Amino acid sequence: MQIKVAVAYHSGYGHTAKQAAAVAAGAEKVPDTQVRLVSLAELNDELWEVLQESDALIFGTPTYMGGSSAVFRTFVEATSQVWGDNMRWKNKIAGGFTNSGNMAGDKLNALIDIALFAAQHGMVWVGLAEYGGWNTSSGSPEDLNRLGSWLGAMSQSNNDEGADVTPCASDLRTAEALGRRIAETAHIHRAGRAAVGFDEVSA
Repeated sequence: MQIKVAVAYHSGYGHTAKQAAAVAAGAEKVPDTQVRLVSLAELNDELWEVLQESDALIFGTPTYMGGSSAVFRTFVEATSQVWGDNMRWKNKIAGGFTNSGNMAGDKLNALIDIALFAAQHGMVWVGLAEYGGWNTSSGSPEDLNRLGSWLGAMSQSNNDEGADVTPCASDLRTAEALGRRIAETAHIHRAGRAAVGFDEVSA
């Protein structure tokens, strides 16, 4: 049984796009998973079709001034038509990721923003299931989940470095872990619904 996963993101300077690619790479490691990486910079018919056909939607945005980007918010508001049409994304698996220039940067607020958006669509949220790293004297920035996030994947990119340098390898491995977990959960969700006779994965 093949599962379709869409990684839908906005990236201002390329850092979040690099994180999105890592999320997609993680999802692709799960057998029988088709992954589409789609930009939210242009809201066209192809984008809406990809999102509607997908079993799991993983959303990404940079954190700007403590929240999601204006481009991402434009997308969120445009989905009101999807919501108004019998909640067409209901029961899809959802997850999220974000990047900022500061170690904290209030990235949690951006992830909460994405999670609430998914909840309003009746989607099933999946977070990161990895111990927090870099929190002991023997830890290092190379630890998985070094920023200690569980609602979704976080990454940090220095403001004076381009996407060819940042995010760092550990943040990208963390993004991969999220993508893999969401793809695995989408398979389990689909199989479980089929086993109990719920053939409609999304309303």
